[in-house]
Amino acid sequence: MGVFREQHCRTPITATLLALSPPCRLTIALSSLMLQTQKVTSLALDIHEGKVTMGSERGDGRETLLQALPLCSYLLFFPALLGGPLCSFRRFQVQIQGSCMSQPTRPLRAAGQKCLCALALHLLRMAVRSCGAPLACLTDCTGFGCVYVVWHSALLFKLAYYSQWVLDEALLSAAGFGLELGHAPGAEAACGDLSDADIWTLETTNRIALFTRTWNKSTSRWLRRLVFQRSPAQPLLATFAFSAWWHGLHPGQVFGFLCWAAMVEADYRIHPFLRSLAKSWHTKLLYKALTWVQTQLIIAYIMAAVEMRNFSALWLLGASYNSFFPLLYGVSLLWLVVRSRQK
Repeated sequence: MGVFREQHCRTPITATLLALSPPCRLTIALSSLMLQTQKVTSLALDIHEGKVTMGSERGDGRETLLQALPLCSYLLFFPALLGGPLCSFRRFQVQIQGSCMSQPTRPLRAAGQKCLCALALHLLRMAVRSCGAPLACLTDCTGFGCVYVVWHSALLFKLAYYSQWVLDEALLSAAGFGLELGHAPGAEAACGDLSDADIWTLETTNRIALFTRTWNKSTSRWLRRLVFQRSPAQPLLATFAFSAWWHGLHPGQVFGFLCWAAMVEADYRIHPFLRSLAKSWHTKLLYKALTWVQTQLIIAYIMAAVEMRNFSALWLLGASYNSFFPLLYGVSLLWLVVRSRQK
């Protein structure tokens, strides 16, 4: 999960770069470097796993350059460096070949639709923001009023992410990289490979684990492939610890990502237990409603923690009533672990 300020500064419009302040331009450069690192490591894993072959070492220099040209095109594909999402090298090849072999698409129409969607999300964010309750008000709130402040601030963060991801998809659509592969040979089945924004799933799921897999999907898949599947012990903890390091190791990021790891582990254990207790339709409905609220409040807590830049702000969050919800999940996790060992 990226930092809100990085997402806020990142823009696909090249002409506005000169008008941005130096700190914002530096943030854009760092964001592009992060995306380029993702692409380099993804390609390196493809080569290591034999999914991409570098060709024979024999041959003249011209053949070597021809073999390196697709790799350079993938690594230097400009629209993806502006905002993402991460596209695998195989998907990049299939998309390029499919654009020549399949029926012509309407990239500008698809890009226009996504831009309208991003505009709607931005207007919604402005409307939500006009209601007040920014995260800075955490110093003035008391009791359960702090729960509303954190939830409201997290909603603003999510709307900013959603609009930015949709704009990224619009840029790729304008470049001819739609979500559909057509009937190109070797096309991958995952049509959503070039999409990070599954807003419906993110806002309706009652599972923290599903929210985690859906949030910034291409980066989540990259982390799973790079860290989770290769960690000899505690892969979940290792993945979130690496993600905290990847995003800058600010105090709130370390706390937020480690808390996120604990909540995902608790989610894996709590939901099977609760589903076994929900027998009738009304208890199942109650189970889904309560766990949805719990999921939204925990995610809001984590997002607020990740945005913290100093210990004093993080302490205010930890001392507020918002900590009740992750603590409830944490205590439930410990109880279920002890219960399973006693059996």
